[in-house]
Amino acid sequence: MEALMQKIAWPMTPPAPCSAFHLLTAAAGLILSVFLAYVLSKHKKSSTDRILFLCGVILGVSELVKQFFLYYIVNGKTYDWWYFPFQLCSLPMYFCLILPLVSKTKYGIIFYTFMQDFNLLGGVMALAEPSGLFHPYWFLTLHGLLWHILLIFIGLLIGFSGKSDHSLKGYFSTLPLFGICCLIASAINILAKPAGRADMFYISPYYPSTQAVFHQIALKTGILVGNLIYLFSICLGGFLFHLAFSKLFPENRE
Repeated sequence: MEALMQKIAWPMTPPAPCSAFHLLTAAAGLILSVFLAYVLSKHKKSSTDRILFLCGVILGVSELVKQFFLYYIVNGKTYDWWYFPFQLCSLPMYFCLILPLVSKTKYGIIFYTFMQDFNLLGGVMALAEPSGLFHPYWFLTLHGLLWHILLIFIGLLIGFSGKSDHSLKGYFSTLPLFGICCLIASAINILAKPAGRADMFYISPYYPSTQAVFHQIALKTGILVGNLIYLFSICLGGFLFHLAFSKLFPENRE
């Protein structure tokens, strides 16, 4: 495995945000995501579920390769909890894989709506502020870019295909799921502290948020208040995306 990781460890100079590389790849990814999501949304809803499950497989396999790459190439055969895969943008990997188990239950529409709102938000924001995506290796940089482009595709495909609930009730039904994920992220942050620095959801109780703008807010208000403001901002952003879909597709309301 180490020899395989060495073969894909091509170094690069990390691109700067707003560079030609950033703008061109982001624009191409957005255009392709919108086009494919719209075209594929015209298929049967069962086809949408198969596509989403395939997206989960692609995300899962690529994340496994990324973890091996980080372990062998970047971190000298030690595990760095900073890269544990449980960020907000990691959730579609898990949710798409469990869709066959929940899609036919009353909870299925909650998972669909969550990915439409929150993970579309995460993909868009990561491409808008990509400093965390650019690394000194081509593999990690392309992985980060393609991952978040795929999140945008997943969110748009769900929104276009009518799998989600565009009503106000539909949005509020996602908040308990978001809260549960925040609790899991917080537990990982706390439990992993003796072994290393973990910052799942960027709400560690030990460090100010590393996210742009919110880092300065946390320095001024304190970590706890800063984290709460950050989580509220995520909820607000998810609501704005939900509102946009409700205006575009008013017929898709439970």
